[in-house]
Amino acid sequence: MSYDAAIKKAWDNVAEAHAGTEPVSVRFLSDEYSVDAAARRILSLSCNVPARDFVSILLLHYLTAKLRGLPQVEGEWVSFKELPGGESYYPAFRKRAIEPIIRKHGNDPESIFAALEKVSGSRVQQADAAITIQAFEGVPVLIEVWAGDDEFGPEANLLFDRSIRKIFCTEDIAVLAGFIGKHV
Repeated sequence: MSYDAAIKKAWDNVAEAHAGTEPVSVRFLSDEYSVDAAARRILSLSCNVPARDFVSILLLHYLTAKLRGLPQVEGEWVSFKELPGGESYYPAFRKRAIEPIIRKHGNDPESIFAALEKVSGSRVQQADAAITIQAFEGVPVLIEVWAGDDEFGPEANLLFDRSIRKIFCTEDIAVLAGFIGKHV
């Protein structure tokens, strides 16, 4: 799948919001990226390789919002189903984002705490184990994990601060959540 049109539009939006010529640094989960708007290049600083296209789109959409002024974190958690179009896309979202967390942490919910060694965040007293992480600066995500029992299998959930809708579209949030699901 080609992301060329989406990437071009995202770069154009960054150019409109940013008059500077120096590269900008953006932290995404456990990695830092150098975003060079003049050269239209994004490099992972941890391994000095270009960012993958879907990561580039997330970084550029985030950077555009940041340059224009990030919204205040609202302190109200919403599920993916509560986002515009989220209900109809939820089965794919669950498969992409939640099921990897269940497979990795469902039998040992407290293993989710190890993610805090790599990603900025904190423990939360919810579910059997829960953490909030900063996917990007000002973009908190709550990850909850429940162990299974005799009646039900293990379960997990991702919740987003309501302000995320002012930064990313629902499709971007699905991509972001899928990335989180694979990397926590």
